[in-house]
Amino acid sequence: MVGPDGSVEVTGAAVVAFEVITLFPEMFAAIERSGITRRAMERKLWRANYVNPRDFATDAHRTVDDRPYGGGPGMVMMAEPLAQSIASCRARHAGAVKVVHFSPAGERLTHRRVMELAGAQALVLLCGRYEGVDQRLIDRHVDLEVSLGDFVLSGGELPAMVLMDAIIRQLPGALNDANSAIEDSFVAGLLDCPHYTRPETWEGETVPDVLLSGDHARIRRWRAEQALALTRKRRPDLL
Repeated sequence: MVGPDGSVEVTGAAVVAFEVITLFPEMFAAIERSGITRRAMERKLWRANYVNPRDFATDAHRTVDDRPYGGGPGMVMMAEPLAQSIASCRARHAGAVKVVHFSPAGERLTHRRVMELAGAQALVLLCGRYEGVDQRLIDRHVDLEVSLGDFVLSGGELPAMVLMDAIIRQLPGALNDANSAIEDSFVAGLLDCPHYTRPETWEGETVPDVLLSGDHARIRRWRAEQALALTRKRRPDLL
């Protein structure tokens, strides 16, 4: 939801439940054991369940991929194990569940989209592997395809962790200082301003005088001007 000042507001309940469909659930130890996301989990602000599609395979080898029709390199993830994985995820939630698939063909992930997803009751994050996922599964069961940019990764696990991190830091109580999320890049449509810390002089360069002035109104004005200038230089498309 877009507020009257142009900001994006979370609608509905904050996301506290992630259902992650992945062949490599061990990768997600990084987000559960480190930093802000770990603390937020300890504060019971979010939880995650990991589903391995191999658990729904029907053969002795627990096969979840096969050769692509029409030939070509690589393997394609089969629709049925993924469909059953998604169904098992949906069954754990009484309300609406949004299924997100990570793909180079997806829309570019933005702060606006993160905030919209943060209003979902629960998210199913489908992490593909190999050459891709059977298109019929995507057409029937995926609500949104997301991309981090114009490059290819080995699977959807890293993009899933990126999305989880971006959402978790928006949950009330996740950050020690709530203003940290409010003042992040993109929240107001601009990049963030430059930041400085001690020592006052480092390698012959000093901190801008305005930041040492104690004049908070002047500092706010300087930061706004710097954010605008940096956005104009680096990301004019945002303007």
